[in-house]
Amino acid sequence: MLKRISILFSALLLCLPLLSSGQILPNFGGQRAGLSTLSFLKNDMNPRSVGMSGASIANEVDAYCAASNPASLATLTENSIGMSHLLVGAGIQQSFLSYQHKLKNEATIGLSVNSLNSGDMLVRTEFQPDGTGQYFRMSQNALKGNYSLKLSKMFSLGVGLTYIYETMQTYNTSTAAIDLGFLYQTDFKNLRFAVVVQNFGGNSSITGDAIQVEYNRDGSLELGQYSLPTVFKMGFAMDAYKTDKHLIVGSVQLNNPNDNAENIRIGAEYEYAKLLRVQAGYKLSVKGQSYPSFGFGYKSKIGVHPLRINYGMNPTNAMGTQHIFGLQVSINKMER
Repeated sequence: MLKRISILFSALLLCLPLLSSGQILPNFGGQRAGLSTLSFLKNDMNPRSVGMSGASIANEVDAYCAASNPASLATLTENSIGMSHLLVGAGIQQSFLSYQHKLKNEATIGLSVNSLNSGDMLVRTEFQPDGTGQYFRMSQNALKGNYSLKLSKMFSLGVGLTYIYETMQTYNTSTAAIDLGFLYQTDFKNLRFAVVVQNFGGNSSITGDAIQVEYNRDGSLELGQYSLPTVFKMGFAMDAYKTDKHLIVGSVQLNNPNDNAENIRIGAEYEYAKLLRVQAGYKLSVKGQSYPSFGFGYKSKIGVHPLRINYGMNPTNAMGTQHIFGLQVSINKMER
């Protein structure tokens, strides 16, 4: 009976995107859109998570947990390195690198770097809208340290501290944020429950030489203060179907951001023989996201070290399809 329920649950997760429209749930908080700064912190840098539409805070641990739930790091069994590269669109690219080190006291520490670069952009004015011939760049960077501790067989806690630096032409800003998370695992089909608060911090304001505006305006450009893109996440995941070679994982996650509407992410993952993973997911009540996301991962090795090659794709309504590529290396001997 439980097996039939698990299969039905998995099929429902896979079929929901086909039955859904772009806005099923009431738009609670949509009027807050665009009220925060440093929005690169919201970009999902976990290829596996992108394939599952972001329903990832309760997933099994991987090298990208520094970008999703710091509490998951405590369940690592070996040191690991994770790298990913996201093609955001319009020439904007973002890269992520993390290292997790397992300690002897059921704790894990991690360090990650998250960097977005706009590429060269033309300087434009009212009288030269096609460009002045000059170029400028914008970059946003975040350096994060994580600490996670396994308090019991089922319960883990994690905290992350982030230093953020942004620069654009003559302007720059720096600030700090904190991530908090916990993970609870049960014995029933490896059911997992997680809660995360990301990017909690004070307001941020850019500084630098103010641009003097003389055409059709009075005074100079005013520099305001804006909040960080804080988001509260709550999610569940479980091994809905599992045999020696086949595994189907289902996950559901609620996101409550401070700069947009509440939304739900639904994801599913199929794993074959611990070698091949295929993901699919859908976002409910996310404007501009009418299509399901997909991804896959393949397990290989470098010498005796396990290597996972990951890819995720997120089709959007206005910016085309976003692609993310990733490599994950575990520093231990390959299971034989």
